[in-house]
Amino acid sequence: MKKTIAAAAMSLFGLAATSAAAETCGGFYTVQSGDSLSVIADKLYKDAGKWSAIHNRNIDQIGPKPNAIRVGMKLSLACLEGLPLGLPGGKEISASAPVAAVPVKVQPGNASVRKRINLLTGDDFAPFTAKAAHNGGLLNEVVDAAMAEAAPKEGYSIHWVNDWSAHLEPLLSNALLDLGFPWYKPDCQAAPDNFRCVNFHFSEPMFEMLILLFTSSSNSFAFNQDADIEGKTLCRPAGYFTHDLDENGRNWLKDGKITLKQPNSVKDCFDMVLEGEADAVALNEFTGRTAIKDHGLDGRITVLPQPLSVAGLHVVVHKSHPQAEQMLTMINGGLRGIQEDGSYQAIIEDHMARIWAGF
Repeated sequence: MKKTIAAAAMSLFGLAATSAAAETCGGFYTVQSGDSLSVIADKLYKDAGKWSAIHNRNIDQIGPKPNAIRVGMKLSLACLEGLPLGLPGGKEISASAPVAAVPVKVQPGNASVRKRINLLTGDDFAPFTAKAAHNGGLLNEVVDAAMAEAAPKEGYSIHWVNDWSAHLEPLLSNALLDLGFPWYKPDCQAAPDNFRCVNFHFSEPMFEMLILLFTSSSNSFAFNQDADIEGKTLCRPAGYFTHDLDENGRNWLKDGKITLKQPNSVKDCFDMVLEGEADAVALNEFTGRTAIKDHGLDGRITVLPQPLSVAGLHVVVHKSHPQAEQMLTMINGGLRGIQEDGSYQAIIEDHMARIWAGF
């Protein structure tokens, strides 16, 4: 009888332990035979489209090509919309849930801020910098945390100027402000004459993201290698970077291998694709997916699984700034500090959960 009770108790405790384990979200998954990122996303997130969330989170291990995963590779999976459950290394669901969004409060500047280190960003670049977003957006929170970690004796202030075209020139070039973010870094070895390469120093990447192709679902195509893009018409709004189209020996623009349309807005690009005036929109995945959601294009647009490129977002300082090297050392040191103490990853996970919940 005692053995029966003991067995029942062990069974009960076993069930309790299993139940407790199931109440965790995110964690680590070991790649199995037959897996692809889409298969893993469909299996664990119940959404094959979240393959890019897995890729982005593990890009240092996987590399730029999502099909480069190998059996036995250990992938880190974020908790997105309450999934996946029960993986090793997961967090309790209550601990994984994001706190309520807190829009950033923009304080008016005054003469005293000139004694501080002044950082420059702009609105309307969600999810990275946006006044209405939680803590001003993912990268506003990362930069703020890095600066707090660096703790410059002068103090610091983050300023919002919505005219992005004025940031690099004249606001940063004339040292009217000290540091700017977030900015893409071209391949300065391949293109040393690029304006940004000539004039600016770049921090270590604050965040890396995938640049994807968005096609019409009724007129899609396969993109497995660069040759598949030659002869195509791509669309990217005016003012967006284009250096990735000529990097790594592509020379798509330089040699006229593709046609690039550059209308005024992201929506204009998607309209061109749907009307057959362009083959694909080339954008970072978050801007592209947000446009699909905001303009009701779900089902009409296909996201190709092969990234066009991987782009890092950086803090920049003009090379003519009298303390340029010190500024760069300071921000990089702060970034390393928050990466080492885990707060960087906590910020990324919080914002990623919000971003994917919105798609």
